[in-house]
Amino acid sequence: MRRAPIVGAEGSQKLTEELVEREVAREQGFVDRVYVQLQDSAEAARQLAREGHDRGRLGHEGGLVERDAMVFQAAKRIAQLDAAHEGLVFGRLDLQHDLDSHPRYIGRIGLRDANRDSLLIDWRAPAAAVFYQATAAEPHQVVRRRVLRCTGPRVIGVEDELLDSAAHADLEAQGVELPIVGEGALMAQLSRARDRSMHSIVATIQAEQDKAIRAPSKGVTAISGGPGTGKTVVALHRAAYLLYTDRRRYESGGVLIIGPSGVFMRYIERVLPSLGETAVALRSLGEVVDGVRATRHDEPAVADVKGSERMAELIRRTARQQAPGSPTEFRVFWRDDTIRLDRGLLGRVRRQLMSQGQNFQGRRNRQLPRVAPTLLDTMWRQVRGERGRERGREAFDDEMLSNQAFVDFAVAWWPPLDAREVLSWLRDPETLARVGEGLLNAEEQRLLTKSWSGDGSLSVEDIPLLDELRYALGDVPAKVEDERDDPMALIEGAVDLQELTTASDREYAPSGRAWAPPTYRIEDDAFAHILIDEAQDLTPMQWRMVGRRGRAASWTIVGDPAQSSWPVPAESAAARAAALEGKALHEFHLSTNYRNSSEIYEYAAAYAERVGLDADLPTAVRSTGVEPQVITGVADLEAATRDAVVDLAGRVAGTVGVVVPVARRSEVNAWLASWPELAADAPSARDAIDSSVAPSGSDRVVVLTGLDTKGLEFDGIVVVRPGEIEQESATGRATLYVVLTRATQLLTTIS
Repeated sequence: MRRAPIVGAEGSQKLTEELVEREVAREQGFVDRVYVQLQDSAEAARQLAREGHDRGRLGHEGGLVERDAMVFQAAKRIAQLDAAHEGLVFGRLDLQHDLDSHPRYIGRIGLRDANRDSLLIDWRAPAAAVFYQATAAEPHQVVRRRVLRCTGPRVIGVEDELLDSAAHADLEAQGVELPIVGEGALMAQLSRARDRSMHSIVATIQAEQDKAIRAPSKGVTAISGGPGTGKTVVALHRAAYLLYTDRRRYESGGVLIIGPSGVFMRYIERVLPSLGETAVALRSLGEVVDGVRATRHDEPAVADVKGSERMAELIRRTARQQAPGSPTEFRVFWRDDTIRLDRGLLGRVRRQLMSQGQNFQGRRNRQLPRVAPTLLDTMWRQVRGERGRERGREAFDDEMLSNQAFVDFAVAWWPPLDAREVLSWLRDPETLARVGEGLLNAEEQRLLTKSWSGDGSLSVEDIPLLDELRYALGDVPAKVEDERDDPMALIEGAVDLQELTTASDREYAPSGRAWAPPTYRIEDDAFAHILIDEAQDLTPMQWRMVGRRGRAASWTIVGDPAQSSWPVPAESAAARAAALEGKALHEFHLSTNYRNSSEIYEYAAAYAERVGLDADLPTAVRSTGVEPQVITGVADLEAATRDAVVDLAGRVAGTVGVVVPVARRSEVNAWLASWPELAADAPSARDAIDSSVAPSGSDRVVVLTGLDTKGLEFDGIVVVRPGEIEQESATGRATLYVVLTRATQLLTTIS
């Protein structure tokens, strides 16, 4: 009996080109069949959409409902089918009990043929789990696992893993040929060049990764591991898996994915659509609050203050302050009495309003409907004259609410407040000193005042403060139809807040503009699932911000404590525990570094041990034979940097990152723009100046700071002045460790 040749990790002999071509052609025949079915399915979805539009012409309400439902479902299916074109079929399983029938093919989406028989199994389906879980130790009846490498609909190669050699030998004895081709899909994936986007690893998920992906949906799934272990991409595949298993819950409730920066979010944005999922919100930490976007970071000393838990109390105090420029006194004559609201009396009214009802305590804007009634109560108690008492309370209320001076006073004294406007109050050193007493020392107050003294733009670190204010202030109540339940009515049948707001715009217009209600509402912030990447970097205030959006959510949290940029881990851990309080915890640890060559990671690990980082040190599985290059004693830093970048760009096919201290970013960007050797590879001037903007896909070289590299990877890395990166902040050593683990093939440091 002819024995099937085996080539791969064992390398026992080499397959002839004819055999490889035959296997590729065989798989191409199946892939062609799948793409024909894909087109048929797309046409069926378009036909459903056309039928839906026809239902809308029936002339009755039922037809319109059917139209909306049919068109929505058709559009969703068409979007799913369109997103699946690239790498649609990527896996094949040959199981012992299926060899006499059909192999099991795995793809990005599920498809059935014209007879409704399964043609392609969705990678998230239970039947596909064995594709990731089978190992040589536990093959789960899988004899051969094959990965198809495709470009569009064309099969360009196959990679096999023999998982059950005994079963394979039995098959050969029975005359069944099952050739084993290639080096193995995982190693092929690891050696490919990187571009400017993260790619799906759906074809090469390993067993320990698959366990995290398919963890129970409830509670918190925490994925930890050192650099290069695939934490991010595993978490994204988990999001796709959850949407597949319980689509109604997660699509209706929403899935929020939070990453450290805009650069990182653009890096990962292709992964979920490539897996057939588009029903997610991807936001960086500067974009978590709806309608607000920040990309600028404060300097580390300022960021440490703004991220501290102390800021929550400072924000609470700020939300209770008198609005700058608001009146401190009101006087009116009614019948025989002079009625006066002085500073002391108004202070008591303010405290009364801020403490009314547990549901409203601290929610300043929610007290707007109670402002006029409470003021009128206080004023009525000053009515002593006989004529006034004879007219009665109702007449008093009617006359006061018809008095434009009172209306203007009420709104100016307790105006509807926007969180961003209130945050601007802290630009005033006196206000900051008053609310910061006992919380911030003089130097911390100086740092904050300086950070807010510019053009008014928000930093990433300001966003949690803005969110804290939103919740302290509360939403402005919306006017409703039924006046009895109308929270906007100052008193039943009287002037409503809309009228008061219009009046206030004439007298009280913060920053010279009329007040307008925000376009978002607090109630819209809840999600069904929240995924946080680089969770070790979240400040206590950021944990509070994210926690509000996940009170009833399930969570996926990804991080490595050794890479943390927050200087007080205990404080951050307490805030994280508060955000996740009451939720079951499922922990998964990834132990294999698939990103770095062993030479690069040994260098990074040695640095971590030398500087005392308590680092999780995974095992790097790939070797290039190329040690990191350390260049010291440099006289001309620009020339040395240029030589190193040109060298790496010429030796790798993918991306090259130039990592610099924050203070040198503009300088090195200017160098890069002037080097003719890299003219085709360098980002545009705009992109180079602002590293928060992702350069286009054709750009191979980019300048980043240490924090910018979080979650990213490059074929080659040049680290300029690593000592300065280390000294930039209290967590500079952890940042430099992160930088050293971003390279997949080549690493050069220039001191």
